[in-house]
Amino acid sequence: MTESPALDAAHLHCRSLEHALRRLRRDSLGRIAEWGGRLAAALPAGSRLLAAGNGGSAAQAQHLTAELVGRYRRERPAYSAISLHAETSSLTAIGNDYGFDHVFARQVSAHGRPGDILLLLSTSGRSANLITAAVAGRAAGLRVWALTGPGPNPLGEAADERLYVDGETTATVQEAHLVAVHLLCEAFDAALAEHPSRTTTTIRTPEPAVVPVNGRTP
Repeated sequence: MTESPALDAAHLHCRSLEHALRRLRRDSLGRIAEWGGRLAAALPAGSRLLAAGNGGSAAQAQHLTAELVGRYRRERPAYSAISLHAETSSLTAIGNDYGFDHVFARQVSAHGRPGDILLLLSTSGRSANLITAAVAGRAAGLRVWALTGPGPNPLGEAADERLYVDGETTATVQEAHLVAVHLLCEAFDAALAEHPSRTTTTIRTPEPAVVPVNGRTP
């Protein structure tokens, strides 16, 4: 009895994903570990991660920022990580006034500071709004990382560093990107555990306000 076309397609998809993950493990684990270590040095020191993507890549970027602001596995302080595409009022205002190619770049110019990291995710590596954001990030003194599909591609070339995922389809690349996001969180937590002093945070309590009464300060 022959298998159904749907089952054939499922087998093909799984094989494609297996191949992409093997290549990710062979070629990219060192880069992911390096990125995790650098995030673990930057974020506790007061820098932030800005992230962006379109469509499914936006979901992947937001997944990462949620893990950093919240937690991945172990309990630890919250760290500043912002998904630029989640700021809907800014996104739509910028798109309306300046064009869709600038929806991320203008936010990078507004929020980014030297020492921050900008992570841009794209399956194609050809999204104009991400390329423009990479240029804006580098001009503002941010470190720009690109997580894309097969390379070389324009986004990877516009970034300071890039990680190419060699997948046969957009779906396969996105699925491998999720694995890469989780591996980055693993590396981040491992680097923090190796240097526990980095996780120490100082909470500053503001002095109580002095409110004049009848023109006099009590």
